[in-house]
Amino acid sequence: MTSLASTIAADIQPIRRSAIPAKVGLALALAALADWLFYGERIGLSLSLFAIAIAVVSMLFNHDTLDLRRALTGAAIFVAGLVPAVEELNPLSSLILVAALLMSLLLATNPETTGFAERARALRNFVLLGPFRFFPDVLQVFNMSAFTRGIALWLLPAALGTVFVALFAAANPVIEQWVSLLNPKIILDYVSIPRVLFWIMMLALVWPFIHLRWRRRKVVTTDVDDVPMPPPLPPMVSAEFLGPSTILRSLILFNLLFAAQSILDGLYLWGHVALPADMTYAAYAHRGAYPLIATALLAAAFVLVAMRPGGPAERSTVIRPLVYLWVGQNVLLVASSILRLDLYVDIYMLTYWRIAAFIWMGLVALGLILIVARIALDRSNRWLVGVNLIALTIVLYSCSLVNFDAFIADYNVAHSREVAGRGMSIDVNYLSQLGPQALPAIAKLLPFRSDYTLVGCQDRLVEAQRLDLAWRAWGLRSWRLQRWLDAQAKSSTNNGQPAG
Repeated sequence: MTSLASTIAADIQPIRRSAIPAKVGLALALAALADWLFYGERIGLSLSLFAIAIAVVSMLFNHDTLDLRRALTGAAIFVAGLVPAVEELNPLSSLILVAALLMSLLLATNPETTGFAERARALRNFVLLGPFRFFPDVLQVFNMSAFTRGIALWLLPAALGTVFVALFAAANPVIEQWVSLLNPKIILDYVSIPRVLFWIMMLALVWPFIHLRWRRRKVVTTDVDDVPMPPPLPPMVSAEFLGPSTILRSLILFNLLFAAQSILDGLYLWGHVALPADMTYAAYAHRGAYPLIATALLAAAFVLVAMRPGGPAERSTVIRPLVYLWVGQNVLLVASSILRLDLYVDIYMLTYWRIAAFIWMGLVALGLILIVARIALDRSNRWLVGVNLIALTIVLYSCSLVNFDAFIADYNVAHSREVAGRGMSIDVNYLSQLGPQALPAIAKLLPFRSDYTLVGCQDRLVEAQRLDLAWRAWGLRSWRLQRWLDAQAKSSTNNGQPAG
């Protein structure tokens, strides 16, 4: 009996072991080129040169998949993307260059994607999954014996554990001392952890361009009686690399590493226990808020990948408690980062960027809690993204109603050396940059400091406030400030003092 059957499968070409050494060697060459172009250097034309090198290498190793007509169109898009980056490298031109490189590669090597949705899906998979493929792809060269399977199971925990230790060492001088004791001096003299991390990042970024694997959809029409069903295709990431065994090992190791950092913060940052003799409390407390936030974000990304909906790890009764424990430690880590930043602000005053850092840390903590909620309530990642977007919208809308200029000025004046008797002297230039909303804070400062610089700053801001009251520039906040200024002027006149 003959019947018509249609099968839709992801067409992923298996790796030819003979080609892997050459591809790995070229990936290392590109990482070395990136090191020479970028590491410790100002970036400009170098980014365009690196993009050209990636495009050339990608075409060299994937010429068999090229479609000439589409390749010419892709080349034109790539050249157009290069123009803004060559003109001037800034965030926008960098984004255009990266987008042009990805789109040109998609057009040249994946002719099966025609619609916008298919192309967006292919690029999404390339960007999100591509950087995680280097180590699994290289491991496929070897026969997966028990020994190599053991290496695969510990590869991800060891790699991410090294990254976490490096971030903790950057954030915590005590851990930095421990790390220095664990490494011989000659290695410390010649090996830079940030540089090793840079090479790992570059290898992960360039590998998808060298070993190109688009997810294609093919409809194959055959007679079922004549052709047997094809065997299942290998997954994008091997089972050993992101399976339950690897995730369990990772969570055990990560919980131990984070527990060490949490205990140190509990002793020194929260408990104020005496530090080692050669270390000051300021050096410990005022260091590392941003590396710890980077650690929390990396941890959140790992949890989302490991505990994907419907995955084997999500159903494990052993892995779930370890995930909850680790996310809880990450929330504690964010709280420690907020305390560190608060201590830093207490000494070096408040700025817009530091307020943004506080808000960002709060959103990170909320995002971690929502990840636990997604796992516990068995929700989808779409639900998680939606709830985070709602929280972000609420925060941004609330921030639009807050008078940060006045808040920053009031805080800095109240905590300045002139008013509080300790801390740093007030930065009059920064008060001037805050605009007319700093005038009430300046009025509080004048009894303690009335030099020419501060009075001149007040006069300039009063003039700026007068211009803000023009109907084209009118705002409710400026109107309220003007009412306050008029009340102050009236009060000064009634007391027999000249109006400020």
